[in-house]
Amino acid sequence: MPRRTRIGTAGIVHHVLNRANRRDVIFFTDADFEVFQSLLFAATQRFEMPLFAFAIMRNHWHLIVRPSQDLQLSRFMHWLTMTHTQRWHRDHGTSGTGSLYQGRYKSFPVKSDRHFFTVVSYVERNPVRAHLVDRVEDWRWSSAWRVFNNCSRRECEPWPLPRPANWFELLNLPQNQIDLCAVREAVTRSAPLGDPRWVRKIAARLRILRATHRRGRPLKEEMTPDPESESEIPHGAVAGDDEAQTDR
Repeated sequence: MPRRTRIGTAGIVHHVLNRANRRDVIFFTDADFEVFQSLLFAATQRFEMPLFAFAIMRNHWHLIVRPSQDLQLSRFMHWLTMTHTQRWHRDHGTSGTGSLYQGRYKSFPVKSDRHFFTVVSYVERNPVRAHLVDRVEDWRWSSAWRVFNNCSRRECEPWPLPRPANWFELLNLPQNQIDLCAVREAVTRSAPLGDPRWVRKIAARLRILRATHRRGRPLKEEMTPDPESESEIPHGAVAGDDEAQTDR
């Protein structure tokens, strides 16, 4: 049964992600990254979608957006993924070979308070957890790089709350396990991320109460696996004894 389009998303910050089919690498070269990044910026203009943060990895990507209208998010994501799929197949000579992405995008609402900082940190730290760079601002295909390098074009909108003056200092510190687990559970369940009262309110508004039901609190050593850190490791590769592995 097709997943029902959510009504009531207007005005709520969302974390959005999609990954490649079979978790294969789809961004091989700078040109591959540049094509998707250009399409992302074109989509934000085409659909007037505020974009607060993003990170493009080798086989998946994360966005932090805030739709201003219901159905805007689904239309934005449909255009972005379909247009990128067509362009990727054209550039790689694989037209007619099937889907590029493993399925419809995943998303969850985020409260615009400290939880917003938690999710942005999770997104912008992704390249560090995957051992692609040592520092967050070194990953060329992210909002962190663009802010750090004072890019003249304003593809990303001002945040819904002030950015801390020492943001990059904080961003380059390992994220605490409580926050990581909270984000990973929200990713897995497509559940709202915020304080309990807000979560119940938004879940009722979006009719996703089932996503907030938990079967029991996991033990510390049984923390929710990170569905995105694992997907950054290509098939057959083994993660080292470092942050990327412990993040799983």
